[in-house]
Amino acid sequence: MQVFWARGYDAASTRDLLEVMHISRSSLYQAFGNKEQLFLESLRRYREAPPQTLDTADAKAKPLLEQANAKLGFVPNMYEGMAKAPGVLDTYLHGYELFRGDSGFAPPEQEVVFLTISRLNGCGYCMSAHSMLADKMSQVPADVLEAIRNGQPIPDERLAALAEFTRVMFETRGMPSQDDVKAFLDAGFEEQQVLQIVLALAVKTLSNYANHVNQPELDDAFAGHAWQS
Repeated sequence: MQVFWARGYDAASTRDLLEVMHISRSSLYQAFGNKEQLFLESLRRYREAPPQTLDTADAKAKPLLEQANAKLGFVPNMYEGMAKAPGVLDTYLHGYELFRGDSGFAPPEQEVVFLTISRLNGCGYCMSAHSMLADKMSQVPADVLEAIRNGQPIPDERLAALAEFTRVMFETRGMPSQDDVKAFLDAGFEEQQVLQIVLALAVKTLSNYANHVNQPELDDAFAGHAWQS
């Protein structure tokens, strides 16, 4: 599963898979039939594997979970699920911290970006978690938060432009028109922040997709802001 996570299904070659599995080509085909069946079996086993906890985590996952526990006071269920593939959690945490620290977006703007992406992906866990952060920590106006959660127009011109450009980047797979970019810049944002939204899309793709696969139970810390698509 690590090869598929790292390279994607199409880019994962048979040679890559054989090197990781330490088997011959004939053995692979005898056991699984083809690459698609290998992927489906790997996905099944991944979903059935128990989450990595502080008590059970391997040498790669444990430091990541300890870091989260020290910072947050608990290990979110999402992290325990992602830690089944430590590279996924490591990449997520690194990208998340870079976006939080270096994106140039204010905390309310960061939450608008993350909430917009998570809603488009239909991720209830991340919508709930970022709703709590938006409400309790990032000071997103209540009417803006409710608008995003309910898919309604955002009653703030700048934040509405940010959410709209994030949506465009999501739906066009990173190919906005010149008019889309101009509208974003005219709202007061900087050109480098176009790429910061690419970073946010990458980060939330990791967490949203991992949650679709793992279906983690919502933590008590986020339960008061639960959201369903």
